[in-house]
Amino acid sequence: CEIAPKLRDVLTSSVRDHLVSDVPVGIFLSAGLDSTTLAGLASEISSASLISMTLQFKELSGSLMDEAPLAAEVASIYGMQHTTRTVIGSEFRNEINSLFASMDQPSIDGANTYFVAKEAASMGLKVALSGLGGDELFGGYPSFQQVPRLVNGLSWFPGLNFVGKAFRIISAPVLKQLTSSKYASLFEYGGSFPGAYLLRRGLYMPWELPEILDPDFAAEGWQKLELMIRLNETIEGIANDAAKVSALEILWYMRNQLLRDSDWAGMAHSLEIRTPLVDGTLFRKVARMKASKKDLAGTLSKPLPDAILNRAKTGFYLPVREWLLGETSEEPQERGYRGWARKVYNGVS
Repeated sequence: CEIAPKLRDVLTSSVRDHLVSDVPVGIFLSAGLDSTTLAGLASEISSASLISMTLQFKELSGSLMDEAPLAAEVASIYGMQHTTRTVIGSEFRNEINSLFASMDQPSIDGANTYFVAKEAASMGLKVALSGLGGDELFGGYPSFQQVPRLVNGLSWFPGLNFVGKAFRIISAPVLKQLTSSKYASLFEYGGSFPGAYLLRRGLYMPWELPEILDPDFAAEGWQKLELMIRLNETIEGIANDAAKVSALEILWYMRNQLLRDSDWAGMAHSLEIRTPLVDGTLFRKVARMKASKKDLAGTLSKPLPDAILNRAKTGFYLPVREWLLGETSEEPQERGYRGWARKVYNGVS
């Protein structure tokens, strides 16, 4: 592939810069293409044996969501000193108050980084690399397909916003009992990139906020945030659909959530987390290449195993709902991470 040599050069440069340290550097390793490629490149660059660590959860053992076996295989291929850290529900529940105390503001993310950073610190590490940023830069999220498909399928519909609001009012009470209540907003928000992105990333829809927060507080906050205007400003002047989604993911998910959560989760254990895939020079060069995840993996001299290359993207799943079901609270009965979100909000606020 003609992209590979150029991409390898810019990636190698960033990884080399992020490996500069007067102490040993670790790597957060999963079964995804971002961290495994990062591990491969780092092993080619570093003269010292690198240290890698992976989280494993008993609830996911033996399933496709269990990343530990493949991560260990990759670590072996690249000659890394590897540790698999198993986190169980009782440990999570015992640690939950410390987790909340470490957050600078409520977040449903960061718990995974908190525990892997804790493991790195227990091993004596002060610095670790993370593959954060790869999905945003190389189009790895489902949103890169889902958001344009939704917009292109609905944007032609005349009067969609009006019809969508009516559909939401009528359907929401029923849909909330059967599936995600976000489906009630499908037509109200799905016809534009900002709206479709909100549908994809939002845990709650705007009309649900008064049910969770003080209604006046929710209304005032939504008005001041001007989210739809700001989302639209993010993609203004961008013609390519994939580039629009990338801009939204980078500025609204990666910057506002993932990077911030990595910061507090790492600092909770005095660990510096470095992100070679979040680099200004790298971004400017890669953006012009229109490279994919396969291109990313193709930069390695020693290729990744087929099980990694052909693995369907699962995303990183932390079984907080299963862990919280061990408690008496009714909150975890909510769909997905909603119960966890309420618990975080109540615990941090």
